[in-house]
Amino acid sequence: MILNGDDLIEAGYERGPVIGEMLAKVAEYEARGISEKKYALKLLKRDFKAPPPKMAMREKAVKFTEAIAPQGKEEKLNVAKVRRQMGELLKSPIIQRGAVMPDACPAGSASAVIPVGGAIAVENAIIPSAHSADICCSMYATFYEARSEAKNEINALATATRFGPGGRHFDDLVHHRVLEEEVWENRFLKGLEERARIHMADQGDGNHFAYIGEVTLTEGQLGKLRAAGYNKMVDELDRVGRRDATVTACDGPPQPRVYRVLVTHHGSRGLGAHLYKRGQTAALKHTARVGDRIPKAAAWLHMRSDEGRLYWEALQYVSRWTRANHEAIHARFLERIGGVAVTQFGNEHNFVWQRGDVFLHGKGATPAWKDGEGRPLLGLIPLNMAAPILMVLGADNEEFLSFAPHGAGRNMSRTALKRSYPNAESRMLAIEEGTRGIDVRWYCGGSDLSETPVAYKNAEQVTAQIAQFGLAEVVAEIQPLGCIMAGDSGPPPWMRKEELLSPKQLRQIEHRAERRRTRQDLRGDGGWVMGDG
Repeated sequence: MILNGDDLIEAGYERGPVIGEMLAKVAEYEARGISEKKYALKLLKRDFKAPPPKMAMREKAVKFTEAIAPQGKEEKLNVAKVRRQMGELLKSPIIQRGAVMPDACPAGSASAVIPVGGAIAVENAIIPSAHSADICCSMYATFYEARSEAKNEINALATATRFGPGGRHFDDLVHHRVLEEEVWENRFLKGLEERARIHMADQGDGNHFAYIGEVTLTEGQLGKLRAAGYNKMVDELDRVGRRDATVTACDGPPQPRVYRVLVTHHGSRGLGAHLYKRGQTAALKHTARVGDRIPKAAAWLHMRSDEGRLYWEALQYVSRWTRANHEAIHARFLERIGGVAVTQFGNEHNFVWQRGDVFLHGKGATPAWKDGEGRPLLGLIPLNMAAPILMVLGADNEEFLSFAPHGAGRNMSRTALKRSYPNAESRMLAIEEGTRGIDVRWYCGGSDLSETPVAYKNAEQVTAQIAQFGLAEVVAEIQPLGCIMAGDSGPPPWMRKEELLSPKQLRQIEHRAERRRTRQDLRGDGGWVMGDG
């Protein structure tokens, strides 16, 4: 036939029974001697209702709210860039509104890219770029009883997890039952089984970390958790703690409970990165059919389409896989120290969540609404390696789409930060001052200035803005004892200049590196992403 179903969908007609009717009519046209597509399409427009006009970007952006009070020149410049990016994105015809969190910072230079710390409400569609390539970057905490000195536990933790580029070798794979799920026929996941296997118990790089801390919970704090509906968790916490700290004097009040806590932060690694690429490609094709001059970073998949539903199902699997990745690291750690989990919980901050027909997208934004049981969500907000991790109860503040920040955020990119410390001596001094008093390990060997406290916004200021804008209630603070991060493993393989390479090979390597940087700019990573890797 001169036209097929794909041609009709490409022309703007929606999938459904009408496509079959139109193809039957096309067969009639052919029988009458019509042999060119353009004439057949003209006749179809006469005989059938014309396809809806293509959607275009609005002239003016829809409303977005700001839960941020910039202080100082750098942060004000930073927020100005964030506003420009949100203003471009919120011209999209499918976005209802947006919000900016206290940790906001720009993400690359592509048009309509969502900034880190940005959240948007989208009607019946998913924008892959708005959850970013690091799908389901998330936090997970395990409370346990201390087994030995913190340094010994960090030694054990270093053997339980993995950081750096690539994944685990085939003789070092870690199994989890989530790998046995029959999901691989989904076209967005097909062929990704191996990536799911090699990245289990693997945290990657960037600002991902494994953090050991200590938290003290008073009767009042436990009471807040119980009042919020977390009775089972409080019962578990109430049973244990440091035994010598739970003794109640005959004439005194109950003493606070003290717990060790392992907190991990990472995303879905290579599995999620490849799902994102496939989702973005499908979104670009869909938007080209139904939209007119929509920026790549604003491309979407409609949830009424087969592709939209399949992508949503793939996202749900990646969410389960990422939670399993956290669980695997925590289980390996507890096994090494002979410990038992008292209670565990976690939250995503790079993801898409459905509430009715609205799909909430957060790129570096912690959900802070009520769960299906009516309880305010319990979340974790890290600030920097030397600062406490906040345990928060969501305030469900609709003014800011019921989100809270996912961290402290940056006021400058990694590259700009390193330029401000021009020599090795100044960098080392900043690292030493920022990590004094805690046990910091760099898994790949070299320390990374861009992941030390100097790289992030003021932790106290961000905490204060959580309260100022009513985003969440801080229930407790997990105090740092030490952490492991990827560190600096040197330039990636495609940037290394080996002596054995010819000049032509070196030029090819540089060319490939430039193409990678261009792709990063297009998808919005651009050196600003908080959870890259």
